[in-house]
Amino acid sequence: MGTREGLLLGCGNPLLDISSLVDAEFLAKYDMQPNNAILAEEKHKSLYKELVEKYDATFTAGGSVQNSLRVAQWILQKPNVAVFFGCVGRDKYSKILEDEARSDGVNVRYQFTESEPTGTCGVLITGHHRSLCANLAAANCFTIDHINLPENRKYLENAEYFYISGFFLTVSPPSIQAVAKHALARNNLFMMNLSAPFLSQFFKEPLMDAMPYVDIIFGNEVEATTFANEQSFGTTDLREIALKMCSLPKQNEKRGRVVVLTQGGEAVLLAENNKITEIPVEKLDEDKIVDTNGAGDAFVGGFLAQLVQKKSLETCVRCGIWAARQIIQRSGCTFEGAPNFE
Repeated sequence: MGTREGLLLGCGNPLLDISSLVDAEFLAKYDMQPNNAILAEEKHKSLYKELVEKYDATFTAGGSVQNSLRVAQWILQKPNVAVFFGCVGRDKYSKILEDEARSDGVNVRYQFTESEPTGTCGVLITGHHRSLCANLAAANCFTIDHINLPENRKYLENAEYFYISGFFLTVSPPSIQAVAKHALARNNLFMMNLSAPFLSQFFKEPLMDAMPYVDIIFGNEVEATTFANEQSFGTTDLREIALKMCSLPKQNEKRGRVVVLTQGGEAVLLAENNKITEIPVEKLDEDKIVDTNGAGDAFVGGFLAQLVQKKSLETCVRCGIWAARQIIQRSGCTFEGAPNFE
């Protein structure tokens, strides 16, 4: 396969997922929407305790990028191809996160903060929908200093593929810029994710500062439509949106931007070189869907696993679809057994 250790480097928010099946009333109580992701405010502070005490919550390693890297590692079946940077607290939660990520083959290089506990994410599952409420806490304390430590610089120098979530825009834009410029100087691939609608709305400036460096951008239909609206694209047609995203200004002119948009059970749109390929998604029986949390992360994980093996973009997308399909048949972003992607 020719993949080597440290080929892929990700930056994001390491969060412990606290997942529970809840009802619509619970969502309403905390002013939350199904299939959305928000940052916790004061009114959400009691949510985590309530999930643990009343809703039989389960704890799993989470955080979007960390999830994607765990899935990629599972598919690659070779440890430490992926390296992860993010900030955690010194507590039992960060121990759980590190143990899970390492046992899944991810080389985690956490920054530790004394001032905040490890971040958590409430995952509220209603039917096939999931609503996320992230209390970043320690994850919010990541600084560019961590990337500049000599022992971490070597991971940056060694990697050829870089992936950062849109969620990280709320944490450390200077780190995103540093990684993006490093990738550009080396002609390496720099990838991002739209991650959630609120980022295109309220973190427009750091997002658009990063966009010229982005070689591959991922998003789902809601995120892409919100982005298009905020950027005054004047269309709600996803195919047009994808092509317009491709043609936004780009620093590295050696390759065009690739846009990958998922739409749940509908076809994935792959936009490159001014053309769109629709890659069909095989419908999964409703009764097999356990939990859609992690589907997007798993999709990216599957995509990255093939990308670092220099497979075609279409194969990358097919593996993404395959990975998402595996994940939604289980609770949380979890997997077991040997991957059998063909």
